[in-house]
Amino acid sequence: MTSQEGTPMPGTDLYSLPIEGATFFKACGGNTHPDGESCATLAKIGSDAWALGDTKRPDLAPLRFTTAELDAAGIDPARFGLSA
Repeated sequence: MTSQEGTPMPGTDLYSLPIEGATFFKACGGNTHPDGESCATLAKIGSDAWALGDTKRPDLAPLRFTTAELDAAGIDPARFGLSA
């Protein structure tokens, strides 16, 4: 459940928010492997909800986080060209 502003309400299941049509932005760097550079993708799916994917594992569904959870993990949306 979300507020009118699209903010997840307390107890909201982030995985119930739709991501169809979400625009994912890519950030790369850090690790390089013989099979290519490590990259992550991030999409804003609500005013306080994010979907985070891994380009090395495109078959896996993106994980979902609140802005506070991204911050706690040290993931800055600005690195992806996005603002919180």
